[in-house]
Amino acid sequence: MSRPYLRHQSARMFENAFLEACSRVHPSIPFIFYIPLTLGFFGWSLYGGKTTLGYSVLFVPLGVLTWIAMEYLIHRYFFHWEGNGPFTRRVHEIAHGYHHKYPDDADRLVMPLGASIPMAILIGGLLWLAGAPLMTIPYFCGIVWGYLSYDFIHWSTHHRTPRTAWGKALRAHHMAHHFATPDRNFGISNMWVDLLVGSGGRRTRPTKEDSVEGSSDEATPGVTE
Repeated sequence: MSRPYLRHQSARMFENAFLEACSRVHPSIPFIFYIPLTLGFFGWSLYGGKTTLGYSVLFVPLGVLTWIAMEYLIHRYFFHWEGNGPFTRRVHEIAHGYHHKYPDDADRLVMPLGASIPMAILIGGLLWLAGAPLMTIPYFCGIVWGYLSYDFIHWSTHHRTPRTAWGKALRAHHMAHHFATPDRNFGISNMWVDLLVGSGGRRTRPTKEDSVEGSSDEATPGVTE
């Protein structure tokens, strides 16, 4: 199974100029926005006794693991649900279909603030309602930091040449998802979740799509599971 794609191209997502501008984001924006905010919040919480280092050592990693699970589930079951009507198909196109069609559009490789802020507010609000800041504050920060790691790794996978064995393996994993197995390899910042649940797949031979430079008219390679 494969999807049509266009290399090194971009297109409009919205006719409305404001929505179109909001759909494009420089890859640095999530980090400029969330890193000072979460570090300040975390430092204030420690200084004010809202949480402790001991709880943070446990709950920050739990938050990161929670994001990894969210990343996999959102990617597999929401982003790749193509809908069953005009509205839901349009939602799919905006959420993820565009990225598969134009995988090299550098302005749409990280989540726009208009999408990530409501998600952060929802998660933070639910944790606030739990009423256990000793645990929920570092847990929330771990989720956000896990998300930022995902954004950086996804951008790097598309627009940087990997120099380590891990980076090369992760890039091959994700490029196989784009160009050969869109119904497999849903882990973006990791590969182990796909191995754990049996949703991994790989191409039988390397192609130009594994490098930054590629060709849109190259035949889709074979796949093994």
